[in-house]
Amino acid sequence: MSSITVESLRPDQIHAVYPLIREAVPNLAVADWVRFARTLTGSRRAGQTGIVAARRQGRSYPCGLFCYRVDQDLQRGKVLIAEHFVAVDLLDPAAVLAALVAELDALGERLGCTAIRSVVHGAEPGLSGGLAAAGHAPEGMLLLKPLLNAARPRRMEAKPRETTPRTATSASCGRVDHGAG
Repeated sequence: MSSITVESLRPDQIHAVYPLIREAVPNLAVADWVRFARTLTGSRRAGQTGIVAARRQGRSYPCGLFCYRVDQDLQRGKVLIAEHFVAVDLLDPAAVLAALVAELDALGERLGCTAIRSVVHGAEPGLSGGLAAAGHAPEGMLLLKPLLNAARPRRMEAKPRETTPRTATSASCGRVDHGAG
């Protein structure tokens, strides 16, 4: 079995990992990925944000990645936040994930972080199990509420659609009778 190397992704490698990130975010448009990845790999916040990619030695394309950023936590101080994990390998995806997690730990140490917060989007039992085996434990619950009036990512708006005012109906949100007026 060949060994796995991990390294920070350079801006000129962003397109090469697009097929991988689509495993984590299937509807992601290439332009949205490039824009997002450039903010992480740019020199503006060097060391505080980035993308780590894994590849088997002797192979030209990456087989895993995660995105990260350093944030300040009110209770913990400097925290490394990692998300959008992908570990795809026909031979041994668990080895790819293990290499990524080992680099995640080393990265947190190098950046002087007090903790690592790993965000797992969706139901990924292999991913969450691999992180748990490396000492990551549930910390709380992450909730998301999409805002209808907020600007949507371009990938969600393949073609413009007309909007019509919505009215409450008994089928859509339950009817409440406040009495006769």
